[in-house]
Amino acid sequence: MNVLEGLNSEQKRAVRHGDSPLLVFAGAGSGKTRVIVHRIAYLIVERGVAPEKILAVTFTNKAADEMADRVERLLGRRPEGMWIGTFHATCVRILRREADRIGLTPRFTIYDREDSLSLLKEVAAGIVTGLSPADLSRYLERISSLKSELKGAEAITPKRDRDAGLLRELYTGYEEGLRRNNALDFDDLIVKAVRLFTADGEILRSYQRRFSHIIVDEYQDTNYAQYRLVRLLAGRTGCLFVVGDDDQSIYGWRGADIRNILEFEKDFPQAESILLDMNYRSTGIILDAASSMISHNDGRKAKVLRASRERGEKIVLHPARDDRDEARWVVRAIQRAYVDDGYSYGDFAVLYRTNAQSRVLEEVLRTEGIPYRLVGTLGFYRRREIKDLLAYLKVVVNPADSGSLLRVVNVPPRGVGAKTISILRSLAERKGISLHEALHDEELEGVVTGVRLKRLRAFG
Repeated sequence: MNVLEGLNSEQKRAVRHGDSPLLVFAGAGSGKTRVIVHRIAYLIVERGVAPEKILAVTFTNKAADEMADRVERLLGRRPEGMWIGTFHATCVRILRREADRIGLTPRFTIYDREDSLSLLKEVAAGIVTGLSPADLSRYLERISSLKSELKGAEAITPKRDRDAGLLRELYTGYEEGLRRNNALDFDDLIVKAVRLFTADGEILRSYQRRFSHIIVDEYQDTNYAQYRLVRLLAGRTGCLFVVGDDDQSIYGWRGADIRNILEFEKDFPQAESILLDMNYRSTGIILDAASSMISHNDGRKAKVLRASRERGEKIVLHPARDDRDEARWVVRAIQRAYVDDGYSYGDFAVLYRTNAQSRVLEEVLRTEGIPYRLVGTLGFYRRREIKDLLAYLKVVVNPADSGSLLRVVNVPPRGVGAKTISILRSLAERKGISLHEALHDEELEGVVTGVRLKRLRAFG
């Protein structure tokens, strides 16, 4: 088996690199995933590295699944014991194993944004009145930002936040609510792993021994917490292989720090870097336009990508008067290609930045009798009935998860209204127990009676 087959010279250099830290600047369309997959195969086949000694992390489940599938196809088998996953999934595996060391049970619940907003709303109700959903969302974003910087409530100061006192109370109450519910939010998954490794040298060394080779995809989009996690895990051996492109950093708004990739060689003085500059995706015209635009950015590594494909058709720019003029121009272009060039309607895709822009396009397409399919409606796991079902499963696995319990206590309707829930909460808070335990508590009979009591007991 030749794991270097089909690679260009720079890709081969990256795949065959030794054990010192390596930064692969992978320009757009330059075969980034291909290099990672062949690097994994090379380590296993040519270097004899056991699959369980390799950790590969990326940012999305889709990217992780694709990486695992391509490794399996290249090797002809799935390498048993190897860790390939997102940052969050990797940390979940670690925290499930080490939950007792961070004051949780292994069955802790993972809160999504909606769960977190619900908990923060509950916390805020006991502190302040009049907060709108937009206010709650803003405070949750601020808490998330602090967590991505590995900062607790004590880091909140009037100098940095005008409403520091309220934010500090909300953050503290929110953290207490998560602890009480045996739950973590998405940010916690990485934060708790970093704090575990920072506080417990023995545990850190065990994972450093476990992973002799660490591969990180999309390194330009790591935030401070992810950066710290990588530094801690790679600390002992420095066998770190990171792939990214500063020109493709898009997550600054959620804490990604471009300095992580630009200062890699400062963090690891013995590091080398390789540039993948052959683009296999775009035509020469498109690549020239993109390169011309990105060259104006400050704080980037200068690079010029080369196109492997032909020059291609010129880019067309239409300065529309408004959104309706834009929609009509798009539809006319589709009609011309359909009538004059023999394309079918299924050959076209119309891309837009926000869902609000689809309405005018849909109106014009309907008017002209052109069939279309709208992509990207409400995600499956965001549908109410799916969220309800998952909440039931979460409570079954983790009865302490009061947030999920409250979501379904009256789904389907059981006549359990706000007054009954308030009674249940008061009982739980007074006795220092979870809402689930309060459902079974004998004192409930003194404050809830009749059919409501019977239904609550049955639900419990």
